[in-house]
Amino acid sequence: MKKKLAITPNVETLFGTRDENLHIMEDGLNVTIHMYSDSIGIEGATESVARAEQIFTDFEYLRKAGHTFHNGDLGSLLRVMMADKTATLRGLAEAAKSRAQGGKRVVQPKSANQRKYLEMIANHDMVFGIGPAGTGKTYLAVAMAVSALLSKQVSRIVLARPAVEAGERLGFLPGTLQEKVDPYLRPLYDALYDLMEPEKVDRCLEKNIIEIAPIAFMRGRTLNDAFIIMDEAQNTTHEQMKMFVTRLGNNAKAVITGDVTQIDLPHKKSGLLEAMDVLKDVKGIGFTIFDDSDVVRHQLVQRIIRAYDEHKERTSRQLALDLEETLPVKPKTERTGSGTPIIEQ
Repeated sequence: MKKKLAITPNVETLFGTRDENLHIMEDGLNVTIHMYSDSIGIEGATESVARAEQIFTDFEYLRKAGHTFHNGDLGSLLRVMMADKTATLRGLAEAAKSRAQGGKRVVQPKSANQRKYLEMIANHDMVFGIGPAGTGKTYLAVAMAVSALLSKQVSRIVLARPAVEAGERLGFLPGTLQEKVDPYLRPLYDALYDLMEPEKVDRCLEKNIIEIAPIAFMRGRTLNDAFIIMDEAQNTTHEQMKMFVTRLGNNAKAVITGDVTQIDLPHKKSGLLEAMDVLKDVKGIGFTIFDDSDVVRHQLVQRIIRAYDEHKERTSRQLALDLEETLPVKPKTERTGSGTPIIEQ
């Protein structure tokens, strides 16, 4: 099937840098897109051509509605659409806009797993987001928390994180208790200031509407009407994890994020690894597992994570081979009719 569509003003934004968005559509829908001076030609199977046409129609609707796309957001949405046949450009864009709810910026899912993660947070009271660095686990959780606060679904946000150093010992830190723990919680502050106006963040922190604290401060509390996030959960102990997941009160939602490849606990089993096994079949708890294809930082980060995973796999295989070679060979034994073993030398 062939279809020609007239080019409308500013539709070139849909093409992307070096027509990268058109290439995403061509690869994902198995169509060929031709560009003419006054129109776009789409060639392929009837269903695929119809879906490509719908993308152009949705883009035109969003453009007229004043929707703008930044920093490769459009390409990310198209990749999500290619992974989910039921998704539409208009639906994804409007869902992201509704999540902003007065925040400083609109947060778009940049992969199918990110979209699943956001939907899971919306539909579950407790969600685990597990995966490598740069997959947006913490940032998206904070974005959903900010949206819930500004739309008055909850009355406060509680952000917690275990105060574990990443392979180094910083010694005693000066200042008040809050000043001592703030360096550990910096990533949470960064996400908040990126999603809300700085003045509003400062006011919420002063009034304790937004509370940022180490996980040790959670003991003995019941958190009602709150959106609670625990970051870097791989560095919790068994006791800390059990204590945190039992803090959930009425009208509360909890998101636990972590990367099981970055455990900094000295000589202790991660509470996150245990929780993944213990809670996997508990109704009402959702799990989203990210992989290196979900990394939304610099493209180099994705390749670095993949290289480390491959190195770990090679090392494990070599260790198994070395161990096999060093193990002593057990002598074969046979039993005589009287039951006495005969050892072959």
